Amino acid sequence: MKLETISVIGGGAWGTALAQTFALSGKSTVLWAREGDVVDDINTRQVNRVFLPGIALEPSIVATSDLQQAAASDICLMVVPAQFVRAVANGLKPFLTSSVPIVMCSKGIEQSSGKLMGEVISEILPDVPFAVLSGPSFATDVARGLPTALTLASRNEPIGRALASALSSRQMRLYWSSDVTGAELGGAVKNVLAIAAGIVEGRELGASAHAALVSRGFAEMRRFSEAMGARSDTLLGLSGLGDLVLTCGSAQSRNMSLGRALGEGKKLSDILGSRSAVTEGVFTAAAVVRLARAKAIEMPIAEAVHAIIEGRISVDDAISALMQRPLKAED
Repeated sequence: MKLETISVIGGGAWGTALAQTFALSGKSTVLWAREGDVVDDINTRQVNRVFLPGIALEPSIVATSDLQQAAASDICLMVVPAQFVRAVANGLKPFLTSSVPIVMCSKGIEQSSGKLMGEVISEILPDVPFAVLSGPSFATDVARGLPTALTLASRNEPIGRALASALSSRQMRLYWSSDVTGAELGGAVKNVLAIAAGIVEGRELGASAHAALVSRGFAEMRRFSEAMGARSDTLLGLSGLGDLVLTCGSAQSRNMSLGRALGEGKKLSDILGSRSAVTEGVFTAAAVVRLARAKAIEMPIAEAVHAIIEGRISVDDAISALMQRPLKAED
């Protein structure tokens, strides 16, 4: 496979950070953004003041709002919010060939259908090779060139290994995996659990409660993901436990910071209204809970987050309900 030129579809913080990484490693990089002001900012000032302020971008990055131009690369990374993947994939469909692999970097589950991002892409672009890039990573760290290790998952081993080699750099180390489902679910479910971790912090419940929440949240992630076909070793790796620890441990996480604001008593509508970027866990919570119920999987933390987001229960009542659940063995 010829893997020399890269297109990043999505001009948010993560997409911009990835484009910066590839440009720094000498790759020819095109960044597609829906917002015209973002495209102009990158092309004329080498910055993305809307989504990644304070980071000087490589002049070699070419920004565009033309999907046809963005599709004319050897590799295409999908980095738009999960709920917009279907629409953007349909827009790309006329311009992509079966020789151009799609690497999914969006973390979430489609709320309307309950489908993973890979399922959405396979439905729209069935002949296009597909992979998932996931793991513990904050956009600002990656854009600054700090060391990062991620999972590159593909069911096709030659393609997966080729992509991992092509996208790795001195700053970014990629580990290949064949467990696409595990990589996707780890990245999606951790966003819901990060909201819960933020609520614990916002309510000032202490480090002990935070540790308990993350541990029991990981148990939920494993139960859910394994029931969906993921491997346990994937969930113990970068795209599962690694991503969960990072996202639940820092206010850099949009999901955790949203949870913290909820814990402080702020309204969800006010929190979302003050943000330019999408907080994926808000949408993923409903999809996770619906799928878990259909498979009779117990996910009390995810259920509590979903109920708080929908306004069906207060933060204090949700915490009380979790603490008063029937006692049981840890396993």
